[in-house]
Amino acid sequence: MFVLAALGGLPLAVLAQQPGKVYKIGLLSAGRGPASAEFPLSKDMAKLGWVEGKNVAYEARWAEDHLERLPGLAAELVRLKVDVIYTIGTLAPLAAKRATTTIPIVMAAAGDPLGSGLVANFARPGGNVTGNSMMVAELGGRRLQMMKELRPGVSRVAIFWNAANPYSTNVFRATRDAAKTLRVQLQSLELRSPEDFKEAAESALRQRAGALLVVEDPLTTDLRKQFADFAARNRIPALYGLKEFVEAGGLISYGVSVEDLRRRAAVYVDKILRGAKPGDLPVQQPTQFEIVINRSAAAVLGLTIPPSVLVQATEVIE
Repeated sequence: MFVLAALGGLPLAVLAQQPGKVYKIGLLSAGRGPASAEFPLSKDMAKLGWVEGKNVAYEARWAEDHLERLPGLAAELVRLKVDVIYTIGTLAPLAAKRATTTIPIVMAAAGDPLGSGLVANFARPGGNVTGNSMMVAELGGRRLQMMKELRPGVSRVAIFWNAANPYSTNVFRATRDAAKTLRVQLQSLELRSPEDFKEAAESALRQRAGALLVVEDPLTTDLRKQFADFAARNRIPALYGLKEFVEAGGLISYGVSVEDLRRRAAVYVDKILRGAKPGDLPVQQPTQFEIVINRSAAAVLGLTIPPSVLVQATEVIE
């Protein structure tokens, strides 16, 4: 898909001083690729002066929600001698770190970099991995509390989460703890592949879930249209972790701004290509959070968004 120029094995500090070079950026994700050849990283890098085909080229590898492919895809990028590996999610940087200890790895939005062993600490990560963490432990409880505001009488909530993702596991546990305090019965629905969606959704119906929570990760994000359609068809309010779910027709999202994290990750890629060492760049934590509401979805559900929730919205989709 992308035309590449060979760079050899020169250190980044040397490469950064040589004009006319075309740098290779590898992109690795457990999820699906975008419909078009262009993806957010190339746009963000262009704003920083990196023009595809002129001074930068991309090698994108998408596991398409088949996690067993990640090690092989990471090894491919290492064999191609890319200068930086830009990763999406938590499982992708873990695979990349197992594949190389020398090529810099930038996490666009990893769940729990410290707990999963990606970095030694946030201030000085050391090694070859840095980037952004999207882990905010208390978000699980906040989301459940917001769902209680949306549907005050709800007593049973189904939560969909990717059991293969350490980040999703942490969010699920935080939500489970909050459910005890809020006196909500939480139904755990584990997903490990797209094929698990149908059975999990049917289980939520059988158990008469009064509301749904969906923990964000590449797998569930790829299924966002299925989640939105399922919730609308069965008139069940659902709260999601990312804005992308609401743009696909979902009711409401509450989580970090992935767009902000991606822009900050691109800045780190830029710094590394100009000679910075990843181990010296602190892991950044989320600073921007979004509550996005879809009024059309609320109308389909016959749901009135309470003023206490509406006033917190950063964006309302009509």
